[in-house]
Amino acid sequence: MLLQGKTVIVSGVGAGLGHRVAETVVRDGGNAVLGARTGANLVKTAGEIDPTGAHTAHRATDITDEGQCEALAALALERFGGIDAVVHVAAWDSYFGGIEDADFSTWQQVLDVNLLGTLRMTRACLPALKERGGSVVVIGTQSAVAAPSQVRQAAYAASKGALTSAVYSLARELGPHRIRVNTVLPGWMWGPPVQAYIRFTADTEGVPEAEVLSRLTERMALPELATDGDVAEAVAFLASDRARSITGQSLLVNAGELMR
Repeated sequence: MLLQGKTVIVSGVGAGLGHRVAETVVRDGGNAVLGARTGANLVKTAGEIDPTGAHTAHRATDITDEGQCEALAALALERFGGIDAVVHVAAWDSYFGGIEDADFSTWQQVLDVNLLGTLRMTRACLPALKERGGSVVVIGTQSAVAAPSQVRQAAYAASKGALTSAVYSLARELGPHRIRVNTVLPGWMWGPPVQAYIRFTADTEGVPEAEVLSRLTERMALPELATDGDVAEAVAFLASDRARSITGQSLLVNAGELMR
């Protein structure tokens, strides 16, 4: 199994991608240490993916709070004795709009979560990661390199674009400690957020959901959207020793909508 005996911190565990990543870690033999602001989500995910509780631990964590980031890292050490990887799923992706209608105070909050929050959580894990090397996997977005035409999320794209650039610097800085740093860039990803978008658009326009979905899939090289499970599989690979020589890379998981 890819992650046999590995301890992986997963931030932003909710109903979608964070849940899938945590599920994949446990399925592949690892220990998943779960963080999210909403404790009920953590309890639900842990109960579903690890009924015995042998391979999960969780703590309510707001990544804008440095102390809470350090507490989540400490939990991993206390429960499982180390940290082998940290996967950053936590993000603020629900603020929409462009430059003309921008509320820059909200932009600052988006940046504080998506960019600085990810860096805070990474730094909290560094002492443990330095002991035996490991992996940092950042969930970015295709929007950071190619803005979608369907929705405007300029603040989200800008914050994730900055984070993708930071990954390159981190990979160089942390490489001597055998810490690899990579980012996964999902496109339209079949999971709760996209399902909600399709339902909302179909209701607003009075068209079948299948029609809205087809507008997305016709843009893909493959005939269906990537799923949150597909993204989780890519994350598991990058967190594993099979990716031991891969660092400073951005991997698009998008069914071939954008190729670069």
